[in-house]
Amino acid sequence: MSAAYPRLSSAAREELRRRLLGLIEGHRVVIFSKSYCPHSARVKELFSSLGVDCNILELDQVDDGASVQEVLSEITNQRTVPSIFVNKVHVGGCDRTFQAHQSGVLQKLLQEDPACDYDLIVIGGGSGGLSCAQEAAALGRRVMVLDLVVPSPQGTSWGLGGTCVNVGCIPKKLMHQAALLGQALTDSRKFGWECSQQVKHNWETMTEAIQKHVGSLNRSYQRALREKAVAYVNSYGEFVEHHKIKVQQLEKGSPGKLKVVAKSTEGTEMIEGLYNTVLLAIGRDSCTKKIGLEKIGVKVNEKTGKIPVNDVEQSSVPYVYAVGDVVEGQPELMPIAVQAGRLLARRLFGGCLEKCDYINAPTVVFTPLEYGCCGYAEEKAVEVYRKENLEVYHTLFWPLEWTVACRDSNTCYAKIICSKFDNDRVIGFHVLGPKAGEITQGFAAAMKCGLTKQLLDDTIGIHPTCAQVFTTLEITKSSGLDATQKGC
Repeated sequence: MSAAYPRLSSAAREELRRRLLGLIEGHRVVIFSKSYCPHSARVKELFSSLGVDCNILELDQVDDGASVQEVLSEITNQRTVPSIFVNKVHVGGCDRTFQAHQSGVLQKLLQEDPACDYDLIVIGGGSGGLSCAQEAAALGRRVMVLDLVVPSPQGTSWGLGGTCVNVGCIPKKLMHQAALLGQALTDSRKFGWECSQQVKHNWETMTEAIQKHVGSLNRSYQRALREKAVAYVNSYGEFVEHHKIKVQQLEKGSPGKLKVVAKSTEGTEMIEGLYNTVLLAIGRDSCTKKIGLEKIGVKVNEKTGKIPVNDVEQSSVPYVYAVGDVVEGQPELMPIAVQAGRLLARRLFGGCLEKCDYINAPTVVFTPLEYGCCGYAEEKAVEVYRKENLEVYHTLFWPLEWTVACRDSNTCYAKIICSKFDNDRVIGFHVLGPKAGEITQGFAAAMKCGLTKQLLDDTIGIHPTCAQVFTTLEITKSSGLDATQKGC
């Protein structure tokens, strides 16, 4: 049941907010109710049948009931009653409470041990960890984030935010933009721009500007944790026993020398020398070997350091969860980590049942010619659906911007994979061309809504754009017809 709210002054709203949070924090179960509401009555009967004492506030029987409901809606984003909190976790209304009871989540919340210092400790302040921590804090939980990047021998380290912010997505995209601007300078001459002097690139200027932006993001993450009352410690976290984590400044000191023997790939030259730093740019290892996971029995892939989890991000130890790049068998993508972390917190502390969708996750490779995709790769789709149940539409295309610049006419590529027996639903989307990331993001939303080939055909394209090609796809791979671009 909802209500129209009176206006409160900011001071009165803050005072009422403190009062409500005190009530929530001071009781095991709090039900905000209305005495005549049948949904509230059902919830009260449920807790009574479980033998659980509840603190019940009947909003229709207190003078400031409407104001309480207003401020409560700001805390929970729920405008109706009943509104139920269990051990400071907002479970939701009547339906959500019964769903939590049926799934076992409610019983788990009722059994939580209040003796722990924190309800959630996050090891690793990357995108997934920060997302989970902030969501859990918003749901009223006591949260700590532990994050420390071991400095290189040269003293290089980075701040809060993980790989994406510091050495991944953000600097990568900004450097990608720098490269595109260089290509645009070359193309501009074909469009009549005359440069009176040679244009040079200053690497130091670019890196300084990018580092400045990255630093601002590090600070913004710290500020966000403070605002949500999340404890942040710039230290290493290590399990010492079940439900107990130790926080051990790492030892300082210079590494030893390494003997390197290498052979040139462009001839027979051999290189040999002693170095204190060796960079192997072949990917990243997960930093899971020194945080005590073996002490509590968490299974870890010995080769990669990644953690196998089930479909709710739960490891082999029930109270230890993993999200982000550390998870075995899932894409190493920041938005996936953010979504997985947020949904994990909601399942643990908010009575939510939604799981992360790892299949329909859009991504892009920021190479000079961008590649974007969402859903299944063609090979995986054949494995899952069988080739005879699929139809693949594809074509090469020529962006209008490339015509005057005399760039290759059949380099860009578009492809969709459709399930024949599901109304030609699009289960795979692939594009190679300019701004592929921007194109893919929009089509990813459409795929979540059940995009079909017919819906694409019925869509009016924006002319002339690269994305327009997906509204005019006709050639199938099975037909064997030429997929090269013809006309504008």
